[in-house]
Amino acid sequence: MTERHGRGDRRRLPLSLRRDAVPWEGQRATWRQARPAAIAAGLKRAASRPSGNWYVVGASEDIRADRPAGRNVAGTEVVLWRDARGEVRAGSGVCPHLGAALKDGVVRCGTLICRWHGLALDGSPFAGWEPWPVHDDGVLVWVRLDRVGGEEPTALPVVPPRPPGGAAIAAVYTGAGVCEPEDVVANRLDPWHGAWLHPYSFVDLEVLSAPADDAADAEDALVVRVSFKVVGRAVVPVTAAFTAPEPRTVTMRIVEGEGAGSVVETHATPLTPAGAGRPRTAVVEAVLATSDRPRFGAVMALAPLLRPAMRSAAGRLWRDDLAYAERRWRLRSTGRFPG
Repeated sequence: MTERHGRGDRRRLPLSLRRDAVPWEGQRATWRQARPAAIAAGLKRAASRPSGNWYVVGASEDIRADRPAGRNVAGTEVVLWRDARGEVRAGSGVCPHLGAALKDGVVRCGTLICRWHGLALDGSPFAGWEPWPVHDDGVLVWVRLDRVGGEEPTALPVVPPRPPGGAAIAAVYTGAGVCEPEDVVANRLDPWHGAWLHPYSFVDLEVLSAPADDAADAEDALVVRVSFKVVGRAVVPVTAAFTAPEPRTVTMRIVEGEGAGSVVETHATPLTPAGAGRPRTAVVEAVLATSDRPRFGAVMALAPLLRPAMRSAAGRLWRDDLAYAERRWRLRSTGRFPG
């Protein structure tokens, strides 16, 4: 495989050619391995881990200094902006004066000004408005909502390990569907569907190891060998590990092959209150691509051009996966889900 290269091999392209391309219908069926009980056990383990009441609300680059951003988390309006020092501020998106939408306000010199009567907020408590804990990890922004989460709060969210700062190209995709966070997480804890549902992106998928239904945390990883399609018979083979560090997050980390250390983080954030008749969930997926190739620094200089393509690729996958997540929720909500 490409990860076993010497110094001279590092200049070679990280591609392999499939000698005997297997047609989609001829690939090995994976339905026996994708046991509903195994996926349910993975969901249960993820749900048992603390989140500290933190929720991902979007990409760091989307929270700007020149205007506020509005988000909904479990039916709670959140407003976010950057203060004069560039730090993210967050709190209720409902103006405490007469209920105006603070997301429609303006930001001047780091102060959020309500358009209805001019109430000015610098991020500190004022006139009944209280700031909420917020964390900007450089890629994503998280808000802590203790009333929504109901857990023991933590000072910081559970941010998965990432490539060292400045050593990766990061792109963030955001979508939404009619489902609950568990339907998104269940989709990501089922890598067996990859080559069947996404044949335009993946081939030759094999799950090398999967946790036992009663696995301990230290053993809780799905390890997959898969090839990313490039063009024709050209593919990039890698080995990846899937883990769920908290209830609403699943990560895929490349552990062997080209781009080792690269991470895809999938975060599921509820948009509607718990128990809503028609729940909606946001999928916020961060792709952090890295490489140990000497010329990767030159590639990183092209990051502004590469990010749209990375978001587009994630969006194509999630159009399919959200359709399944929505169907899974419909079946669950009517008692017809086979699992």
